[in-house]
Amino acid sequence: MLTRIDHIGIACHDLDATVEFYRATYGFEVFHSEVNEEQGVREAMLKINETSDGGASYLQLLEPTREDSAVGKWLAKNGEGVHHIAFGTADVDADSEEIRGKGVRVLYQEPRIGSMGSRITFLHPKDCHGVLTELVTSAPVESTEH
Repeated sequence: MLTRIDHIGIACHDLDATVEFYRATYGFEVFHSEVNEEQGVREAMLKINETSDGGASYLQLLEPTREDSAVGKWLAKNGEGVHHIAFGTADVDADSEEIRGKGVRVLYQEPRIGSMGSRITFLHPKDCHGVLTELVTSAPVESTEH
């Protein structure tokens, strides 16, 4: 089942300025960055720490690349701030099916490719006490800042 907090997703208007804030204020460095065209975001993963299950915990900073993306719409409505929480799991397929069986809406029929080659799905916030929740099975990672 769920093994850790994989990351906290934070929506922002200016990725570079937000990265600089976290670097200057807390000393966090970019571990990985990419543009996800399917989701319409430019993102930076800031590694916080390693975890006992071989994974890590991150802050994921998300800047929309287009206004009609999910993050773009969310940012227009809510402003900058926490967008979602993601829990790590060894098997996103099995865990999402188990959670679906408990009456929680899983937003993707099949998990999709997420940051750093991970496999992801989301749970509906109305079924999770107002919190958009992501399930993540991490791919083996190395720092790949682009």
